[in-house]
This record gives sequence, structure tokens and C-alpha cells, in this order.
Amino acid sequence: MHLDHLSFAVGPAGLMATTSELSEKFGAVFLAGGIHPRFGTNNMILPLKNRQYLEVVEALEHPASDKAAFGQAVKARSELGGGWLGWCVSVDDIEPVEHRLGRHAVPGNRHRPDGYNLTWQQIGIHGMRADPQLPFVMCWDVPPEEHPSQMADTGIALTGLEIAGSPERLSDWMGEPAVGALEDIEVRWVAPNGAPGILAAEFDTPNGPVRI
Repeated sequence: MHLDHLSFAVGPAGLMATTSELSEKFGAVFLAGGIHPRFGTNNMILPLKNRQYLEVVEALEHPASDKAAFGQAVKARSELGGGWLGWCVSVDDIEPVEHRLGRHAVPGNRHRPDGYNLTWQQIGIHGMRADPQLPFVMCWDVPPEEHPSQMADTGIALTGLEIAGSPERLSDWMGEPAVGALEDIEVRWVAPNGAPGILAAEFDTPNGPVRI
């Protein structure tokens, strides 16, 4: 397993204003990602080092955002004012994860502005909604060079996460490989004082450290 990306849900300001504010902090411009037609969401992307990226995502006024688990999760977080939605790990084979979680992955896709259709399988959104310290899982169906992290070289790296929760809970749910996916960054687990999940993420940028 590899930590693939972090998801940040927009608040009342909307997608463009949220990414504009974050771009100022990072000193780098978010790129248009595209609409997820199956989920009723739209995102913008900040490519990072180590085959990782940050997505800022919004729910659209579309029936899919009310029916699909990911659209529901985004909408619910945005209605609370926005902020960190969750984190995602990628795998080369989704089948063992399906067996562990006892359900099937669902297909996802989005058309980039250049017309390329990114496709993948994903699972674990219901688990993330119930307990936001837990990641969801993706298996990409595209060549490595089409991964969102390859859209630009920003020189920005994810260096740390502060998560309300515990590695034991993560291991119980998804096994030790999920804990291992976090080994390349500094993770501080803190006892939840409210809802579990990502409290903050830290990045190394050409302009210095950034904490969101």
C-alpha cells in the first residue's frame, strides 16, 4: 500500500476560492482535475513529490452526489464548513482488500481537461464516513505516467499528518500494510477530542513549511 493522496472538502466559499487561498499558502497553483460523473463531485489537484497529491473537492448539484457514497461524504463535510475529508492509499490489486472488507470495489473515473479519462476502482468510503481516521483504497487502471502526481513538478512534499485516532484501529480494520503506508511521513496520533480523522497536514515547499 502507498499513501496516494489527501482529500480536502470545500466550505461555503466554493472550489475556486478555496484553491486560490491554498495556492497562496503553497506558492503553487492547483490544477483543474475534472468531474467525477459517478460521484457527483469535481476536484482540483496539487501534485506532490513521492507519487502523491492533494485534491480539493466539491459536491455538485447533481443526483449522483446524493446517491454515491463519495458524493455524500463530500457534501456532509462541506456542510460542516469544509476541511480535511480523508486520506487514500493505493494498491496494485484491489481483490485482497475486497476480501478483507467484505464488499466489492466500485469503478470511478474523471475526464481531465485535456480529455484523458482517468479510471480506477475504489473501496472503503463507507468506512471512512463512519470513522474518518480510516483511509479509502484505490487501484488505478491507468499507466503510471498518467497518475495525478505527474501533472506538474511543484517541488512540494507531504511530510507529516496529525490524525485523531490510533494505529491499532487502522491495523484492525485494514491490516499492517495500511499502517506501513504512512511510514515515509511523520504521523502523530492523538486521542480524539471529538470526531476522529485528519486534524492537520504538513508540507515542505520551496517557500518553507506549510501546515493546513
